Amino acid sequence: MNGVRAAHSLRRRLLAWLLAATAIIGIIALGDTYREAVKTANSVSDRVLAGSALAIADRVVVAEDGTLEVDMPYVALEMLTSAAQDRVFYRVDGPPGHFITGYRSLPGIAEMQGRQAVYLDSDYRGEPIRIAALERSASTGINSVPFVVTVAETTVARQQLARALLFRSALRLFLLIFGAAAIVWIAVTLSLRPLYRLGDAIAERSPDDLRPIRQSVPREVEGLVETVNSFMVRLQSALDAMRHFSGNAGHQLRTPLAVVRTQLALAARSEKPEDIKTFIARSDEAVGHAERILTQLLLLAKIDATGSGSSVAPVPMDLTLVAREITAEYVPRAADAGIDLGFEGAGTAFIAAEPLLIGELLRNLVENALAYAGQGAEVTVRVGQEPGLVLLDVEDNGPGIPPERVSAVRQRFARGESEAPGLGLGLPIVEEIAVRFEGRLSLGPAVMEERATGRGLRARVAFPAVTKEA
Repeated sequence: MNGVRAAHSLRRRLLAWLLAATAIIGIIALGDTYREAVKTANSVSDRVLAGSALAIADRVVVAEDGTLEVDMPYVALEMLTSAAQDRVFYRVDGPPGHFITGYRSLPGIAEMQGRQAVYLDSDYRGEPIRIAALERSASTGINSVPFVVTVAETTVARQQLARALLFRSALRLFLLIFGAAAIVWIAVTLSLRPLYRLGDAIAERSPDDLRPIRQSVPREVEGLVETVNSFMVRLQSALDAMRHFSGNAGHQLRTPLAVVRTQLALAARSEKPEDIKTFIARSDEAVGHAERILTQLLLLAKIDATGSGSSVAPVPMDLTLVAREITAEYVPRAADAGIDLGFEGAGTAFIAAEPLLIGELLRNLVENALAYAGQGAEVTVRVGQEPGLVLLDVEDNGPGIPPERVSAVRQRFARGESEAPGLGLGLPIVEEIAVRFEGRLSLGPAVMEERATGRGLRARVAFPAVTKEA
């Protein structure tokens, strides 16, 4: 597919890495094995050379005329002919410059090391040879006559032995690599079965089934499953929010749209300009009502969809400053409605929240108070503090809410008993925003100092207090 890289088999990738790694290690191991094989072959052959030289040295005697004689033990040379391709050479030298017997042109070793055998690699008659030289002395009864025995052989047998050791090591290494590759292939196939089962379990689900996956998987894949489950939860929240929004919008917008169509139809049939203006004004009012519904529903859908997974992190904000600004924003509207709107609060009061959402929370509380308090009422926005808490109060001295209705008005689309226009979404929005920032909404009678009638309503939201630097 365009833009998608071809998938690679996990088995083949692991197998390729295994083969590459073992090949490199095998080459290094074979190099070391070859050195050890050559060393072993030389060690074995050198012992045979030294034994042959010692056998010849034991047959060197002093003749009656004082010269050295050698009763050559050919069995000593036969010890060296273990391979038909090898040829054996020897020579025996007496005092310096006195050749006794053997191959006169055979190279010797100039520096001896006492009674220990000395070895040397050289060439003879165009072939590589291995030389062993041994220094001894023959006794005349009065003095000793020194002599040197030199034995050499070609290196064919040594090379064959080293190659045989190397070949056997390479064969074992190849069998080891082949066996490891087969084990890896089988092990990966068995290990991937839980992933195949996981894929089958996901494939069998219907598009609407977004429940978390409960499938046994290897520990290394648990993080992936948790991530998928988290995504599915967020997707379910987004889908639920979409369903709620579409259902709520369809239900709530039906009435104002029907009003608009009715009023426009009446305006089209009417011939009186004043009636047409009345119908158009009612249509405009219905459109404004629909606009307010959409605004509230969109805000509610946004809260439902993002929830605690919002990409906007809470920040320390001064609730006193925000509440003072929003209260001032609603003073002209309150004055037009004949309501005395005021603010009480001093100093700073920091909470961890998102300023735009907290602004929507306070606007909904103020609009509720202005809608239901009634003409001539007093509405007070107050910010106070208690140990560990910041309190936001919107209080009015209107008719209030009967105690038995307090739980109901916190539900979506539930309205108070007055005839004031409303959508029944203000308090649910307030509560959901408050909960999102660890706040708590409570409703109760007003407690203004100058009144003790039990009338009115106080909507209080308590937030955890934070420091400015939090």
